Amino acid sequence: MDKPAEMFDRDYEWSELTRFVRYPGEEATLGVVSGRRRQGKTFLLDAVCRAAGGFYFAATEATEAESLHQFGAALARHLGEPVPRRFARWDEAVETLMTVAGSGPTPVVIDEFPYLVKASPQLPSLIQRALGPQGRRQGGAVRLLLCGSALSFMGALLAGTAPLRGRASLELVVPTLDYRQARDFWGISDPALALLVNAVVGGTPAYRREFTLGDVPGGIDDFGPWVVRNVLNPGRPLFREARFLLAEEPELRDTALYHGVLSAVADGNHTRGGIAGYLGRKSTDLSHALTVLEDVGMIAREADAFHGKRSAYRITEPILGFYHAIMRPEWTDLERPGYAEQVWERSQAAFRSKVLGPHFEHLARVWTRWHAGPETLGGLRTRVASGVLPDPEAKTGHELDVVVFGRTEDGREAILAIGEAKYGDVVGQGHLERLERLRELLVRRDDRARSGVRLLLFSAAGFVPGLQEIAQGRDDLQLVGLDRLYEGS
Repeated sequence: MDKPAEMFDRDYEWSELTRFVRYPGEEATLGVVSGRRRQGKTFLLDAVCRAAGGFYFAATEATEAESLHQFGAALARHLGEPVPRRFARWDEAVETLMTVAGSGPTPVVIDEFPYLVKASPQLPSLIQRALGPQGRRQGGAVRLLLCGSALSFMGALLAGTAPLRGRASLELVVPTLDYRQARDFWGISDPALALLVNAVVGGTPAYRREFTLGDVPGGIDDFGPWVVRNVLNPGRPLFREARFLLAEEPELRDTALYHGVLSAVADGNHTRGGIAGYLGRKSTDLSHALTVLEDVGMIAREADAFHGKRSAYRITEPILGFYHAIMRPEWTDLERPGYAEQVWERSQAAFRSKVLGPHFEHLARVWTRWHAGPETLGGLRTRVASGVLPDPEAKTGHELDVVVFGRTEDGREAILAIGEAKYGDVVGQGHLERLERLRELLVRRDDRARSGVRLLLFSAAGFVPGLQEIAQGRDDLQLVGLDRLYEGS
């Protein structure tokens, strides 16, 4: 099957779906496709069905009887029957579904599967039975694909003692586009502008096509007006997108608490204690909320590089971070037409410190994790983290934005490099000297580090000329500007 010309990237996802659908066995097989909303899962699966002559059914929030009626009508249309199929129970519907394969493997997609299970909890067990020995004898080469955006539900579908555990031969997660792919998708040549846009809307494909109707900033000078007309505009869908993302997750019942947690993180409180202090609650009261937000993919918990029991929380979806850092505190004025430009003007300091700064630090770690080569890092990296390096003599701790780990020849963990990322500062000699002092402290305190630990300096604003000359004569120093962040290794 050829990937549709209008589909951007998704080469890996298309190849895995193609492999699954083309499997020549005569028995039915199961695949599970998940991912956050707005990532193009529906477009991807519909394209697979069109290419292979399969059946696609999109579930809605409905009662069991209504869902069965919708399913029967869709199945009849697919089979070319003039009268909708009538099913009294899902066991009849599933049994019929497993016979729709023609002379060869046929994809069958049930999109938004969690909606059906909410009204009919027995569905996974019925599908398990249909995939069993008796069902396989009576059915055909159906390639059943269950799809959903509720990440916690989809993750549990194949876990533990769940009925479908061990039944799937495909478990595909459709991710957001990374920052480099997002730049290409938006068609932005200037890396500085690409970074600004990515800090607001991330790599979600729908935000360019459906939500902004292809409105791309014409340049750096147009970025602010673009934010005002597309994100801070009450008449555009991005204006309420962050609220809808929470409302659409079935696991998030106490939305006020979850919004509060996200606001705390967006305000710079990345530890559990900091979040609790921001909300005026005990740390133990937040365990469930933090776990749920992590399960649904809205925050990520990242272990401290130097303290195994400490961790920091990060908002994973930029539009959520932008909303809670910039929009939520100004919501009253933003809902009044004509005030968006004023809000944007007075929010510049908050945008730089709470949105751009943390986002640039995150991209520095992403670049180090996925794009930097061994010659840059001084070896093969195994993981990348951030952390607070303790300094007992000074009775303080020093934040390191990037800590790169690898392994020695005998298999022990080693620290290959440390780095600092500055969005708005032109990085110079002072930044290098600070990093050199931290390397000395690290070597004294941590037996995983040696004197040859590489130093990485990231800057979106550039470097002083003298520092560039210094870096050219040193093997242990790497400077990473925007051009290298987006193009180099």
